[in-house]
Amino acid sequence: MNRKAKWICAPIDTEQAGTAFVRTFEIKKPIKKATLSASAIGLYTAYINNEKVGNDVLAPGWTIYYERVQYQTHDVTALLQNDNTIRIEVGAGWAVGSIAWGTKMFADQTATIAALTVLYTDGTREEIVTNTDWDVYTTPILYSDIYHGETVDKTAEIKHLGKAIRSDYKTKLIPQVGELITEHERLAPVELIRTPNGETVIDFGQNMTGYVEVRIKAERGARIKIHHAEVLDKDGNFYTENLRKAKCENLYICSGDEDVFKPSFSFQGFRYIRLTEFPFENVDLDAFRAIVVHSDMKRTGYFRSGNEKINQLYHNVVWGQKGNYVDIPTDCPQRDERLGWTGDAQVFARTAAINFNVKKFFAKWLGEMAIEQRANGGIPQYIPRCNKDRNAYSAIATGWADAACIIPWEVYLAYGDKDLLAEHYPMMRKWIMYLHYTGPEEFLWLGGDHYGDWLAMDHGEDSYNGATSTDFIASAFYANSVALIRKAERALGYDTKKFDERYEKVVAAFREHYIPNGELRQYPDLNTGHHSVSNPPNETQTAYALVLKFGLCEEKDRPRFAARLVEMIRANGNRMTTGFLGTPYLLHALTENGYADVAYDLLFQEQNPSWLFSVNHGATTIWEHWNGIKEDGSFWSKDMNSFNHYAYGAVYDWIFGKAVGIEPVDNAPAYREINLAPHPDRRLGYADASIDTQYGTIRSYWYYKNNTVYYEFTIPAGVTARLTLPSGRTEVLTDGTYHYAE
Repeated sequence: MNRKAKWICAPIDTEQAGTAFVRTFEIKKPIKKATLSASAIGLYTAYINNEKVGNDVLAPGWTIYYERVQYQTHDVTALLQNDNTIRIEVGAGWAVGSIAWGTKMFADQTATIAALTVLYTDGTREEIVTNTDWDVYTTPILYSDIYHGETVDKTAEIKHLGKAIRSDYKTKLIPQVGELITEHERLAPVELIRTPNGETVIDFGQNMTGYVEVRIKAERGARIKIHHAEVLDKDGNFYTENLRKAKCENLYICSGDEDVFKPSFSFQGFRYIRLTEFPFENVDLDAFRAIVVHSDMKRTGYFRSGNEKINQLYHNVVWGQKGNYVDIPTDCPQRDERLGWTGDAQVFARTAAINFNVKKFFAKWLGEMAIEQRANGGIPQYIPRCNKDRNAYSAIATGWADAACIIPWEVYLAYGDKDLLAEHYPMMRKWIMYLHYTGPEEFLWLGGDHYGDWLAMDHGEDSYNGATSTDFIASAFYANSVALIRKAERALGYDTKKFDERYEKVVAAFREHYIPNGELRQYPDLNTGHHSVSNPPNETQTAYALVLKFGLCEEKDRPRFAARLVEMIRANGNRMTTGFLGTPYLLHALTENGYADVAYDLLFQEQNPSWLFSVNHGATTIWEHWNGIKEDGSFWSKDMNSFNHYAYGAVYDWIFGKAVGIEPVDNAPAYREINLAPHPDRRLGYADASIDTQYGTIRSYWYYKNNTVYYEFTIPAGVTARLTLPSGRTEVLTDGTYHYAE
């Protein structure tokens, strides 16, 4: 950004109405190239001569605004004429509007900054930058808010508010780090519904994140009010209670001419819309299109099987990621939350990097995490934090804060970028230091306010908290985070002695406290915060899954622990009871200990809790709670019941890594070397998965024909695959396509 450019704002506080900053200028010589760099406190859209600049939306994205703000640079050569007008429209967005538990969490007023640089063919240049020469106007956007929607009045008088004034907002401007947010699929309606309550509802057939575009010609002043919902209730009526206080309402007032309406500074999570107000009795469905919006990540992973319900599950995983990867990894895109919860992000990170290229996406968000890390090394529960008081309390929760180690490692494993890993290593190290000094024990994490195995089913169907001791989980994740920083140090060529010793001591302390004499035990938590389990905990599936997956028991005890886990699953009707922290590891723990058949039993389970329960109930994205909609059609909860909440979609990293059998190797990341060990199951029929890597496309395909399993593997040049088939056959594969039958 040109240093001459200054932050400017309106001469009056426009609250959450749109504001336009305008400058006219002439071009008198032939142009070689012209670029526009721009940003905002809030959200902005830039226009030159009434043509939109760039194809991104919701710019400049969501950052910790008072620390740093991205700016975007676009080539605008083709947009310039002799006489020109540049207009930058600004809305409240995350910075000034509603977010988390209030408004104006990052700023009291919107502002913008921009620099247009014109290079002429004669070698000279001209710079037009934001300053107090710019004029400020109102816009047809009377109100915009991330949670509550947008009001656009095409009949509104555009008023000149005066000249811009200098904003005293202080922040660091950085060039675009993450992916731009852009529009993607355009979905046509699939059905017009008249509900039992007499509502006019349009179904787009897919739960998604974005907004609806309306093309209409109606009389001047006619109103269109649209509300959004993810589901209908058991009677078929429009259901919005799970949105909590978010209005998710777009109001459009027609000009009398042909109008095209869609939000500029808001987005919704929805499948259905209700036409709360509409100027015509008959509804032309062709006038409506749902536009999918998410970060512009490149698709890299694909999957198909012989089981249509599993295919729908995979579809739901992908759409859950698209719906929640809007500049940051959010928990959900619809209610009055939409925050960058670290726990959700870490459990899904490997799946995310299989489905899409998320390197830039996470590079940007991890940068925010490093900024938000507390001086003592603690990591807040969601990033960015939304609190005007930078010293305000924020829960440092196990399995959430551990994202500081888990995600940098997963990004390195997926892409092999040592520079990026080295950049995040200090954050990883500070997090381990926090674990070391918190609580009364040096090598256990006891006490604290945790979410635990969030939304697990083993502590009562209506409980938010799982039955697994939060101290147990915290100490297990302590060991896992130390294990990951050791891996990072090896990858970076650092001396690992200190953390090698730390890991041995943490594991030894865990075994002494929780596995005395080879028997897994849990104890009441040291202190019970409002998220902690208060009653003495029992044996849980999550406890065994974490011990097995994190390697916390002695090898001689592993077979017995795995058998006990299977026994508990069988006793529960081949159903899991795990929540956010146990579920991602459960199928891996089973498969890695010889129980792939039991893992498949859980995958194919259709009774609650299971992945296919939601599929059978019409889900098109992953649900937050296993039985968000119960068998009788009622809802599990009003306030914690998102139907687009991607965390449980982490099951796909098991499908990809174990069922299909493609797993990256720690010492040869970016899929330069892979373990290729498929686990076929007749119930799946066939499985065909691929991933596009920097070396080319890796593909694993197996199918049943009579009593024989046929395999086909494609390995690109530069990749080494260490094949292990169920028969025990092993082989090293390099560039080529290979066929086997067993």
